[in-house]
Amino acid sequence: MPSLYDEYPFLMKYFRSGITEKSPNISHCILLYGSDVNAQYKIALEIARILNCKEGGSPDCQCLNCKWISENKHPAVITVSKDDFKSEDDTTKTAISIKQAHKIRSMLMMSSDYHRVIIFCDKDEEGNMQGINSKVFQDVAANALLKTFEEPPQNTTFIILTKNKTDVISTIISRCQCFYVPTKNSENITSVPTDDLVRLYISQDKNKIFDFQNKLTELLKEYPANTVLNSFENGLYNILKENINNKILCSKIREDLKSTETAKNQSLLAMSDQVVAENLTYKIFNIN
Repeated sequence: MPSLYDEYPFLMKYFRSGITEKSPNISHCILLYGSDVNAQYKIALEIARILNCKEGGSPDCQCLNCKWISENKHPAVITVSKDDFKSEDDTTKTAISIKQAHKIRSMLMMSSDYHRVIIFCDKDEEGNMQGINSKVFQDVAANALLKTFEEPPQNTTFIILTKNKTDVISTIISRCQCFYVPTKNSENITSVPTDDLVRLYISQDKNKIFDFQNKLTELLKEYPANTVLNSFENGLYNILKENINNKILCSKIREDLKSTETAKNQSLLAMSDQVVAENLTYKIFNIN
């Protein structure tokens, strides 16, 4: 079975290097979004593991903290949902409650030898992982934690899991570093209509630059960025196979495939759709 480092090499390299460098640059408030919430949860646990590892964060580390987190039993790695991390007198059943928010704040007032990681998510009736939304994480509970999100105690990281950033109130998003997590299970890249985009690419007509950029921006707004760019890459690979003896064209396509990979990484770092589309367009059409 492939590891997170095989499936999400860019994301995992970014988090691991950002945590283990001499000057860490990982935000204390992270939002992961995309259709595969289970993958998000695994990534959240891996972030928690690296933060608490005593041996440098190696993926195969077997220190006590790493073992605890791999078994989801670490005392400082907390899952908060409408069903998890609740007081006995908390009878709320459909949303993360104000009592849970107060419990989190009380817990954070106590000192800890660990790096505390608090993961916000939802679960369905069978206990399957789901992303939070405005119905599950309502304004009253979210607002009670805004100050804590903005100025958390030392060695504290919040991770929010959701399917769509628009499902989370803007005041929380503004405090988060956001990352798109593409699904590896069932994305159907053939369902993304990138044929027009590929035709514009083939033309290499400088008069069509803005048509290409606008079409790409529209697709990025309608579909997940990784899905759009994967579909466009498929189109480039098809052109490559059909023109395998054209060394000049093949060389250009290989460079444009690299540029498309760069665009994927930029989208993972939460660059706007317009900026991602503009950067890729300028690379493909050699605009300085």
